[in-house]
Amino acid sequence: MIKFHCVIFLLFIGIMVEAQTDSLNLAPSSEDLLESYSQGQEEEASFDYNDLFDRLAYLRRRPLDLNKATATDLAEFPFLTDLQRNALPIYRNQYGNLISIYELQAIPGFDVATIKQLLPFVTVTGPGLLNQERQTLGNNHQQVIMRWSRQLEKKNGFLVPDTDLTASRYLGSPDQLYFRYRFTRGDRISAGITAEKDAGEEFFKGSNRKGFDFYSAHLFIKNPVQRVKALALGDYAVTMGQGLLVYQGFAPRKSAVTTLVSRSGRPLRAFSSVSEYDFFRGAATVIDLGKNLDLLAFASSRKRDANLDTQDGTDDPDAEFATSLQTSGLHRTKNELADRAAIQQNSAGASLKFQRKRLGIALNGLYEHLDKPLQRTAAVYNQYYFNGTSLLNMSIDYNWSLRNVYFFGETARSKNGAVSSINGLVAALDRRVDLALVLRNFARDYQSLNAKPFAETSSGGLNEKGAYLGLQVTPNKHWLLNAYFDQWHHDWLRFSVDAPSQGSEWLARATYIQKRKLEVYAQLRSEKKEENQPANETKIDQLVFRHNLQARLNLGLKLNPNVEWRSRLDLGSSEVPGDKTKGISLFQELIIKPQNSPFSASTRFAIFSTDGYNVRFYSYERDVLNAFSIPAYYDRGTRFYVNLGYRVNRQIRLEMRYATTYYPDQDMIGSGLETTNGHRRSEVKVQLRGEF
Repeated sequence: MIKFHCVIFLLFIGIMVEAQTDSLNLAPSSEDLLESYSQGQEEEASFDYNDLFDRLAYLRRRPLDLNKATATDLAEFPFLTDLQRNALPIYRNQYGNLISIYELQAIPGFDVATIKQLLPFVTVTGPGLLNQERQTLGNNHQQVIMRWSRQLEKKNGFLVPDTDLTASRYLGSPDQLYFRYRFTRGDRISAGITAEKDAGEEFFKGSNRKGFDFYSAHLFIKNPVQRVKALALGDYAVTMGQGLLVYQGFAPRKSAVTTLVSRSGRPLRAFSSVSEYDFFRGAATVIDLGKNLDLLAFASSRKRDANLDTQDGTDDPDAEFATSLQTSGLHRTKNELADRAAIQQNSAGASLKFQRKRLGIALNGLYEHLDKPLQRTAAVYNQYYFNGTSLLNMSIDYNWSLRNVYFFGETARSKNGAVSSINGLVAALDRRVDLALVLRNFARDYQSLNAKPFAETSSGGLNEKGAYLGLQVTPNKHWLLNAYFDQWHHDWLRFSVDAPSQGSEWLARATYIQKRKLEVYAQLRSEKKEENQPANETKIDQLVFRHNLQARLNLGLKLNPNVEWRSRLDLGSSEVPGDKTKGISLFQELIIKPQNSPFSASTRFAIFSTDGYNVRFYSYERDVLNAFSIPAYYDRGTRFYVNLGYRVNRQIRLEMRYATTYYPDQDMIGSGLETTNGHRRSEVKVQLRGEF
């Protein structure tokens, strides 16, 4: 099978030499953010990143004017640090407007690699050029995306006999469907609808007689009237402070972008993703109160998936309570449908922010109410988690720029009186050295339903104390050095960790860059943290340190202006006392961007061999536009994918993808209803995109 994939790989090289792509390809550091996010999950899961780069796709069509951009505008770029976002307005105040994009090289903190990522999305208007806002105000744009995908091998969930007595089978087809329509008018108005059906869910029958399983719609207007900066109706996302109350959307974790540590972004954004829980539904607005004061206010009411139970000995529906809130968004079986929209969540919040030049202070509040009480299944580790029907969180957050130092932080209090706090700084020690420091102190009994601060775990800003130190050094235009060290302690138990625990992690990366030709980096990452001892035979679980160590060598080479070759080698190990597992992964990838052809394609072939899930390698894969794939390579096998595209005309583009993973040593892949028989798991995807 390896020989077969190699032959296919070589055949596609010839096809791709004539190709062209206009998809949104990510720079390496942005891919790092996604890979690190997946690596930080404590179990294998899928995530929706549609909102993450949706704004970048818009800015590729209508670049942001650097002479008008604010620090908030620059927060649209996930690869920029707060120091860089604040450096541009400060530079303009001191020296006037930029006369060229390449003047970015003169701004402290902007290295060659960062500028290279920024170039496709920005512009500079000079004397005699029309104001960009006037240019785009009357420029309407419509986008339609229709996508179909399917796993070729049948899962067990589709093979279970269809009887009324069978609750554990998939009721719908294996097809996954996605539809999106979006209308924008310049940078002022956005309206759209997004719909999705997951594999196994019914479509225009049964539980979904109106078609898709999930619908989302929004209307977002910037500056609709005087004093109103933004108005959102329908589905929207909110950002407050450093995420101790709420931070909806993609929240970066520790990564090779070592000085990207604070939460930032627009306080209010349109929501057009297919995440079925990480958004609000209702109305929201940002109002300019004058005297450097802005007020964000919002109200939301929506159904949430939840696992319901009743008090023993009663059939009274008023006695129902939720044992957990579900986040998967899957409604394939009778059991999953029983959890669908089982609980009503009402939310209201506000943020009053003072922002003047280098200083910003905000007071934030968020109230949540559930129409059925949340009563989690009792366990020692979760005894401090939120239970009940209502929750009120308050916080104060700040940001302050002092010369070459950017300070930020947030302190929050939940209804039970628990306090969590996070504070940090990003400093330019000189033109070539940037430093980041983050201190976090999250109470073990802090309670929140939406918190996503910068932290080791994704548990919502509770039960963690830690210190993070990040460093970035640019010795010259060819070299970039990144490193971080993080140490933390959990004062209370966690799931599968039956005692207070601790851990530490460090990363070091050296990158060599030749402009427009070569980028190569070597990276070493180490993580040590306590967990329950595997196969412990005593009555009490004892904690042991698990040491995960991974090394990576990555090469990106421009073979010519149209063809880029990428190669990566990963080595890793995972060790606990008495047991050590190892692994290796290698892939080769071609990215083709010729200038004058309606065709496009990209392809990758990977080989991996590890001793199990504890040694796994995450690797970002190119996909059709607005779709993301970050599989974990583990066990023994190969993976191959190819993306093909054809631009029918200026408005319509057809994209296709085939991906397959082959495990020669396995007769079954997956578990439960997701199990497939055989050695292979393959997926086909077709997308039609129209822009008018």
